[in-house]
Amino acid sequence: MPKTTIVLPTYNEKENLAQMAVALFALPVPDLHILVVDDNSPDGTGQIADELASREPRLQVLHRQEKNGLGQAYIAGFKQAIAQDADYIIQMDCDFSHQPKYIPEMLKQIENHDLVLGSRFVPGGSVDETWSPYRKLLSWFANRVYTPLLLSIPIYDATGGYRVWRRQTLIGLDLDRIRSSGYVFQVEMVYVTYRLGFRVTEFPIYFPDRKEGTSKMDVRIQMEAALRVWEVRQRHHDLSPEKRRTTAYG
Repeated sequence: MPKTTIVLPTYNEKENLAQMAVALFALPVPDLHILVVDDNSPDGTGQIADELASREPRLQVLHRQEKNGLGQAYIAGFKQAIAQDADYIIQMDCDFSHQPKYIPEMLKQIENHDLVLGSRFVPGGSVDETWSPYRKLLSWFANRVYTPLLLSIPIYDATGGYRVWRRQTLIGLDLDRIRSSGYVFQVEMVYVTYRLGFRVTEFPIYFPDRKEGTSKMDVRIQMEAALRVWEVRQRHHDLSPEKRRTTAYG
């Protein structure tokens, strides 16, 4: 029976964390574990996570003392999940924009792939109806046109953060070569995965806006991520399957 660990980064998610834990543990997924990676949230999310962990042995908390980027939070969580022998590792947000109901089907998809992307921009996928036309167009263009064209990848939601990884895929990537700390981290992870020859598929999801808490995304962050895609291409364009890492992290 494969072990599945959900890596859940949090920063000021006190309204959502307990509800998310309940929703995840209600899924028909055997041997499911949650690893909360909290970046010293000032709203007390870390303390809530500790309280949940004290009652539920399948939930663990990794406390980081400073907020130094989503990418570094994920990498720390991925490495801990690998060290604890997770077979499948899921990354997702804690705000319910990534709906837990998709996880069982995404886990079926990972049986024949190395990475499953929850995708808003493949047929069957969609975003919140309240998004403005400008926001929809910007996100669609970034994912369906700009990133695939610039990086030469047949992937249509490289910026999305709802993903299921095989253990060996994350090892093969060599997480130490991932440099991005902001939202372009998602693009860098997909690009390296593709360049190393891993099997990637996209699974259509509906992406609603968060109902509780405050979004961390704004136009400035989106524009910065778009510019940094060029850096990602320059850094990793020469990767090939022969450059996969073969040993787990120490």
